Amino acid sequence: MELSGKKIAILATHGFEQSELEMPRDALKAAGATVEIISPQAGEIKGWDEKDWGRPVKVDKTLDQAKPADYDALVLPGGQINPDLLRVEPKALQFIKSVFDAKKVVAAVC
Repeated sequence: MELSGKKIAILATHGFEQSELEMPRDALKAAGATVEIISPQAGEIKGWDEKDWGRPVKVDKTLDQAKPADYDALVLPGGQINPDLLRVEPKALQFIKSVFDAKKVVAAVC
C-alpha cells in the first residue's frame, strides 16, 4: 500500500508497548507516510518492552501543538500503562474524538 502524501499521528505516552508503536511507525514510513509521535509531554517517552522499560522515542509534537485536522489517520499503541495514562488526559481524549468525528481512520493496537 502506498501512503505518500499521507500524514499519520501516533498518540502515546510513557509505557507504550514498544512493538506496538515501533512496528506500525516503521511500516507506515516504509509505505511513504509522514509519521509524527504526539504526546502530552515534550521530549521523549519511554516504552515498555515485555518485562521492563524499553527504548525512548522522540516526541514530534505535544498535544498542545498538534491539530487533529492536520492528520489523515491516528494510531493508538497499546500496553498496560500507556492507555491508562491517556484515558485520563482530557486533551488526548479530545484529540482522538476529533479525528474520529472527522471520519478518519483510527487504529487501536491491542
